[in-house]
Amino acid sequence: MKRHPCILLCLLLAACAGNPRLPEARALAEDASKLAGFNDLSQRYRDTYQREQPYLSPAAAEREEAIDRKRREAYPDFVALYTAATTYLRALGALAGGDTYNFGDQVKQMADGIKAWPDTGLTDRHVDAYSRLVRVLLRAATEREQDKAVQAMLRDGGAPLQGTLDAMHTLLRFFNKNHDNEQRIVLGMLEVEIPYADAPRDRLLAALARSHQQEKLKEYRLLGLRHTLAAQNIDALRERHAALVRSLDPQAADAANPARAADAGNASAAPPAIPPATAQGALP
Repeated sequence: MKRHPCILLCLLLAACAGNPRLPEARALAEDASKLAGFNDLSQRYRDTYQREQPYLSPAAAEREEAIDRKRREAYPDFVALYTAATTYLRALGALAGGDTYNFGDQVKQMADGIKAWPDTGLTDRHVDAYSRLVRVLLRAATEREQDKAVQAMLRDGGAPLQGTLDAMHTLLRFFNKNHDNEQRIVLGMLEVEIPYADAPRDRLLAALARSHQQEKLKEYRLLGLRHTLAAQNIDALRERHAALVRSLDPQAADAANPARAADAGNASAAPPAIPPATAQGALP
């Protein structure tokens, strides 16, 4: 009889070792920090006007100031997307590790919702995905049984997380366009003004301006690389999470793969459409 607890313990350990979802979910959660690039670039987008202002004419500054107000109004919604995605991934990792994840006031704040900003590419579809992801987080806080909790979170959070990450990826493209526009403004002004500083008394001014121009060129080149890396990190996390979701039902994953479906004689099915939300904002 004394051997029964040992046998049960061995069975439990074997079950954990035989479930690859748990370590994969923990590894995925550890890489949630790679989404920080999106957060940094969102903040840089918000502060565009502060950087552009010294290079703008009075008329252009007035126009950009109005756009700046819209950027600052939209910024909290952009950060909310990042917070929801990282909170989901970390909660998933905590459940997979057998721990509890303290959401604190994060989910309460996220429950206030976000709105669409069509000019940035953030649409009602993304708003709906975000709202559903927050609901998944609220439900996950009550789950206690480890593997079932992980399965439920993956199954319920699959489409909402994909939609939220797609929103972040879409916004990165918009940030990159904004970055290109800022680059044209700043470097264009320097290219026009530096040739006028050719008098002997302006020699030092011209040297400083050219040095500043080179620094700005380097800054914008590095920022382009940061945008690319941030997008790649989102794509990688999106694919890894999708693979975990597919592991819940390998037969359904095969049916959704056209090549495998042809071999098996099954038709692939399109995912259901996400119903649109209604709140909208506009950003010049």
